[in-house]
Amino acid sequence: MNKTDRDPPQKTPPATTTLAGSDDTNTEMPMVPDEAIGTAEQITALESEVVDYKNRLLREMAAMENLRKRTQREKEDAARFAITRFAKDIVTISDNLVRAIDAVPEEARKGSDELVTNLVTGIDLTNRQLQQVFERHGVRRFDPQGEKFNPTYHEAIYEVPDQTQPTGTVGQVVESGYMIGERVLRPARVGVTSGGPKRTAEPPTVSPITSEPPAGPDINTRAEQQSELSASQDSQPIQSVPNAGENIEIKSDRST
Repeated sequence: MNKTDRDPPQKTPPATTTLAGSDDTNTEMPMVPDEAIGTAEQITALESEVVDYKNRLLREMAAMENLRKRTQREKEDAARFAITRFAKDIVTISDNLVRAIDAVPEEARKGSDELVTNLVTGIDLTNRQLQQVFERHGVRRFDPQGEKFNPTYHEAIYEVPDQTQPTGTVGQVVESGYMIGERVLRPARVGVTSGGPKRTAEPPTVSPITSEPPAGPDINTRAEQQSELSASQDSQPIQSVPNAGENIEIKSDRST
C-alpha cells in the first residue's frame, strides 16, 4: 500500500492576519469573509426598514382612530340636529299661540265669561305642551330680559331710550330665542337700551335656558311694554342695530 493511501488528507488552515504586538510576540486574528460583511450591512438595512414601517403603522393607526372619532361625532351631530329646519319653522307656532293669548285683554281673562277663560286656558296649555315636545327633542327656549346684549344669542332690532339701565342691556324682548343642543336655533329678537350709564367690565353672560313658556300675566305685561314702545317710537328716531345673531354657528357643524 502506498504511503499516500494511508495518510488522511490535510486541511487547509484559514487565512489569518498578523497584528503587531510586543517585540517578542505576534497575535494572529482570523480574517472576516466578505460574505459576512455584506450580511451585517443587510441586517442593519432591514432593521432600519422595520423601524420605518413601524412608525408608518403607528401613524396610520392614529389617523384611523381620529377618523373613527370624527365619523362618530358627525353621526351623533347629524342625529341631534336632523330636525333643525323643521324646528326652526315650528317654533313660530309657539309665537302665534303667545300672540293669541296677548290678544285677550286682562279684564276679559279675569271676567265671568267662562268661554273666554276656557279658551285662554286651552291655548296656554297647548303652548306648554308644545314646549315640552321641544324639550324632548333638544329644543329649548330662553328669554334674555335684563341681560347684557350678546350678539351670539340676541338680535337687536331697535334701541330703547332708558337712563335707568346701563347701555347695551336687553330692555325688551319681542320674540324669545331658541336653542337646539349647543347651537342657536333662533336668536331672541330684542330691544337694546341706550342713553344710560356705561356698563362696567364684566364677563359675558349666557342667556339662561328655560323650557317653560311665559305665564299669562307675564305675556300681557310684555304686550303692554310693546304698546308703550310703539308709542315712544313715533316721537323719537330709531337706530337699527346690525343683525349679529343670524350668522352665529359652530364651524364644525356648518354643514348641518
